[in-house]
Amino acid sequence: MHSYALAGFWFFGSLCLNPKMMHRPPPPDDFALKETSPHLGGGKVSGDKLTSTYDLVEQMQYLYVRVVKAKDLPGKDVTGSCDPYVEVKLGNYLGKTRVFEKKTNPEWNQVFAFSKDRLQASVLEVTVKDKDVVKDDFIGRVFFDLNEIPKRVPPDSPLAPQWYRLEDRQGNKAKGELMLAVWMGTQADEAFPEAWHSDAAVVSGADGLANIRSKVYLSPKLWYLRVNVIEAQDLLPGDKGRYPEVFVRAILGSQALRTRVSLARGINPMWNEDLMFVAAEPFEEPLILSVEDRVAPNKDEVLGKCAIPLQYVDRRLDHKPVNSRWFNLEKHVIVEGEKKKETKFSSRIHMRICLEGGYHVLDESTHYSSDLRPTAKQLWKSSIGVLELGILNAQGLMPMKTKDGRGTTDAYCVAKYGQKWVRTRTIIDSFSPKWNEQYTWEVFDPCTVITIGVFDNWHLHGGDKAAGAKDSKIGKVRIRLSTLETDRVYTHSYPLLVLHSNGVKKMGEIHLAVRFTCSSLLNMMHMYSHPLLPKMHYLHPLTVSQLDSLRHQATQIVSMRLGRAEPPLRKEVVEYMLDVGSHMWSMRRSKANFFRIMNVLGGLIAVGKWFDQICNWKNPITTVLIHILFIILVLYPELILPTIFLYLFLIGVWYYRWRPRHPPHMDTRLSHADSSHPDELDEEFDTFPTSRPSDVVRMRYDRLRSIAGRIQTVVGDLATQGERLQSLLSWRDPRATALFVIFCLVAAIVLYVTPFQVVALLAGFYILRHPRFRHKLPSVPLNFFRRLPARTDSML
Repeated sequence: MHSYALAGFWFFGSLCLNPKMMHRPPPPDDFALKETSPHLGGGKVSGDKLTSTYDLVEQMQYLYVRVVKAKDLPGKDVTGSCDPYVEVKLGNYLGKTRVFEKKTNPEWNQVFAFSKDRLQASVLEVTVKDKDVVKDDFIGRVFFDLNEIPKRVPPDSPLAPQWYRLEDRQGNKAKGELMLAVWMGTQADEAFPEAWHSDAAVVSGADGLANIRSKVYLSPKLWYLRVNVIEAQDLLPGDKGRYPEVFVRAILGSQALRTRVSLARGINPMWNEDLMFVAAEPFEEPLILSVEDRVAPNKDEVLGKCAIPLQYVDRRLDHKPVNSRWFNLEKHVIVEGEKKKETKFSSRIHMRICLEGGYHVLDESTHYSSDLRPTAKQLWKSSIGVLELGILNAQGLMPMKTKDGRGTTDAYCVAKYGQKWVRTRTIIDSFSPKWNEQYTWEVFDPCTVITIGVFDNWHLHGGDKAAGAKDSKIGKVRIRLSTLETDRVYTHSYPLLVLHSNGVKKMGEIHLAVRFTCSSLLNMMHMYSHPLLPKMHYLHPLTVSQLDSLRHQATQIVSMRLGRAEPPLRKEVVEYMLDVGSHMWSMRRSKANFFRIMNVLGGLIAVGKWFDQICNWKNPITTVLIHILFIILVLYPELILPTIFLYLFLIGVWYYRWRPRHPPHMDTRLSHADSSHPDELDEEFDTFPTSRPSDVVRMRYDRLRSIAGRIQTVVGDLATQGERLQSLLSWRDPRATALFVIFCLVAAIVLYVTPFQVVALLAGFYILRHPRFRHKLPSVPLNFFRRLPARTDSML
């Protein structure tokens, strides 16, 4: 009997779950992902596992010269003083230290790096000179034969610098000594990030050099600030003969919110209304509250103000209310042209203010979040693994600007995961730059996404030359960690795709090596039963409009703070990495989401067509088997559920052969970027508000775009749910599919040995249980479902 049931379901699955029906046709080769076999870690590769500490990149050899200091230098000027600096010369490459004025014992402590691939000489020359107005004076020099320079491989300790006696032009001993360290090393050397590179010899000035070096940035720590405005007392309106229309305006930095006008008309108004802000540590600006009276349609009178420094505001980790406080309202009057505080003023405002540590402040799109932890560090769980990223090189980049009559590109990469942003060094004037830099992040949740963007640097020379210039975007890649197998090294070349108003364009390819290492497989599997966001998002959820507004404020704060770093991570870079404009209306994106839904519904349509074929005896053998199966399940209804779960288990094991072997990448067909009408792209790249001439058309068009943007989001969310359902058995997330397949097997066994009536009774009682026995947090199956990957990662 069981064999008949299995045979019937096998036929059913083979007909309606054909792999050809579940997978879209591959994109054109030009936009495809390509697997590569780079020479990683100096060839120290053992299967998928690598053995060295800097093993996800190709080794690059450099000659390092550390110029530490000099002593007893002779005076060359008329006054007997000396303005020394050091020249480090190797072939055509020449690096210079900074100049010290009137100092015979200068300390530079600067490092120079010469790429071994471009070495054009066998002798390194280090010369000490005296800066002069007309011609710099020669003080002395030291020579090094490159064949005798020692090699250093981390984790060896840095090479100790030594004193070298300076020689004159004839090779005789000169006055003065120079402390140096010279060695051959790789990009894993600690000196690499801060070194002057011969590859960037054309860049001059401290600002220019600072803008080309690799850097690590940290996003500011963001908090939600909740201001619960309760009531005010003893207000003194200017016009005593009318009932005041009082509201409270709150300002934090560039954020401004206001309450509704109090329904209690009088001098003791009440609101009991929450206002939410985003605040960033360190807290630089106070919260400013003003109680205002609407005396005319466009005129408000300030009845009192107070400023509250955020350093002294209570912080809460849960949903328990904090103590409310009364704050004095100050009123200023103009006396002889100067603002002075009115001392007789005694109005007060009653509020409950707290910094929310139990929420995660969303500064990214929820589809591409790289961090889901609450703000308060006390609530963080332990890490579950390590993400390592090797940024190898790029190929076929397009010229992004014109210099000396020819196209050129000065490319660098930015990678963002969690609070840590990294920026590679800028490779000057190259369409095939080689970075070979490796970075590491702690992972707290596998259902997160790392974003890697490539940009063209327009700030190489600093100063006024770069005023108003913006770094150009070349393209970006998103990789969802849950789609990666643990301990496997993924080496792929990703297409860099950018959508312009004239269509999608491939700007080149970026070559990455990625490895996700899990410290505890059990902990990571357990994460699939946890809510995606912290508890507070479910116990006291924020509204959709609040989340939209707060996310906008969070991205602006992150952009501003990183733009103030040195060197700055500029606004256009941060906004591109955070997908700031992704919520705007787009006909192309709406069509793509619609066809995603149709693709999900395609399975149900296929089932309907297949059942119609069964009813019409298109395949008599299959129809007879279905009749036998139907009779068995009617006579033995207890076999229905275990057979379904067992069949799902078999289907999951069967599709293991077709599991994806590559991480997802930008899909032009899925995004409908390669088939959009020019008019649709013109609309997508139109300004907001629109640039149409008529005021009426502008108003209507903007309203339509706003509404359509929300519809687009809803449609995309529906498609996401369907795609998550599809991914249960598709092995896109190998751990989630493994958990589901094992659950199906266990459920099948349990349901085979448990009477169906007992299972139905328990299930009914559980579904109809009293609210007292329900938990406010989402259930384990719902948490598991929300963590499943959708195809949003592959959309442009």
